[in-house]
Amino acid sequence: MAGVFLLAFVSGVLAVRLGLPAFLGYLAVGVLLGLGGFPGDRLLDLFADLGVYLLLFTVGLGLRLERLFRREVLGTGALQLLLLPPFLLLLYLLGLAQNPLALLVLTVALINPSTVLLARVLQGRGELAALHGQMALGISVFLDVASLALLILVGFQGAGPSGFLVLLFPLLRPLLVRLFALAQGAELKLLLGVALALLGAEAARLLGAPEALGALFMGLGLARHPGAGEVAERLWALREIFLLGFFVKAGMVVGPDGVFAGLLLLLFLLLKPLSLFLPLVRQGFRARTAFLVGLGLATYSEFALVAAGVLQALGYMTEQGVGAVALAVGGSFLLAAPLLQRAHRLYEAWKPWLARLERPGLHPDEEPQGALGARWLVVGMGRTGAAAYRFLVERGEAVLGLDSDPSKVEYHTAKGRRVLYGDAEDPALWEGLDLTGVRGVILALPDLEARLRATRALRQRGFRGVVGAVSYAREEDAPLKEAGVDVIFHPLLEAGERLAERVLQEGEA
Repeated sequence: MAGVFLLAFVSGVLAVRLGLPAFLGYLAVGVLLGLGGFPGDRLLDLFADLGVYLLLFTVGLGLRLERLFRREVLGTGALQLLLLPPFLLLLYLLGLAQNPLALLVLTVALINPSTVLLARVLQGRGELAALHGQMALGISVFLDVASLALLILVGFQGAGPSGFLVLLFPLLRPLLVRLFALAQGAELKLLLGVALALLGAEAARLLGAPEALGALFMGLGLARHPGAGEVAERLWALREIFLLGFFVKAGMVVGPDGVFAGLLLLLFLLLKPLSLFLPLVRQGFRARTAFLVGLGLATYSEFALVAAGVLQALGYMTEQGVGAVALAVGGSFLLAAPLLQRAHRLYEAWKPWLARLERPGLHPDEEPQGALGARWLVVGMGRTGAAAYRFLVERGEAVLGLDSDPSKVEYHTAKGRRVLYGDAEDPALWEGLDLTGVRGVILALPDLEARLRATRALRQRGFRGVVGAVSYAREEDAPLKEAGVDVIFHPLLEAGERLAERVLQEGEA
């Protein structure tokens, strides 16, 4: 068994080096073990079960049903449900599920994109708060909740009257809060989280309900508690270790019988971006926003694999069905990860064709155009950008702020600051602006690629003013200077130097 874990470690390291989630390496190890005739192991089974229990327990801890009723979540999430008919028909013809409700659960779980991969890519590019990032994550939240609700329904099929007592686990909240108050220290909070997840699973088994749902509803008992996030954070690493067993087991059931079904599911993956791009464009969004949202959702979620495992445990799926889902999920990551990293470049290459589908007139995500009436532009109104904006205003300068996060634009506008929506990585922003009278541009953007693209676009427009940019590592300085940045500021390094300088001056006074 130690050899299996070491092999999974090496495979996980290789996956991460390739920019892929580690669980793809675990799946690959499982496939190799299955082809090699590995019979399985009780410890591997135990790890798989514990991983699912801890996963659903932490899902319960973080569940916020009110997020489902936000307008942007409902509006964009409902669009993905247009895929239900073709996916239902495909799964029915392939015979992957043996129950109508189980078939619906699996369909919604497959429609759901990978929140993990999407969030990681968006965070790496500094676009979690951008309009297209918020829309894509909103859809993912909607489908997460829908998948979970359907999984709960199918889990209670065939359960006796006592099994529904699991629904009352959240009423144990006063007791759980008291126990949490007693947990002084990180190790005790971790122990409490594991104990509650196992308690929920064991109590559900005794009541005749699915054990995984017992862990979920026990987690709901601590949801919204101020310390729930800390417990979930402590459990995260432990949960991922135990889920190694689940993903290895899922890979072991990938066989010749499931290859055809898995490849068909990968082919149907093309429907996901199309099902969002066209409706979003018809709603009036620009082709760029619709493209980035659609491409961001062009994966199958790892939760689909977890749902398939739960359905198999309930007797509603075969091993071949789980293998087909594992192949489809893993394949979607392999195909989508490099595309997501190059999303902006792909749009620019296909822009002549995609832009023709836009509706005429103003769009909700329209970039500002024309003369600005400002001497200075601050692009990126986070902490650094906002501080630069205030500094210039206090010295009587005419300043305009730009940010791709609509909530930041709304916040600064309410404070009386002149801030407009503008995505620095969108060439349309720089093509439409009249930079006459602008003396300088400050790029306070977190992502290096965004700073480089904005600088190049400015210089290509013939802008001869000063361009200043933040740099978070010395390695970023050379490409920024090569792109045309005049002034480079290191917030992390120089803030420490200024603090030391002031302390030294105070000590010498």
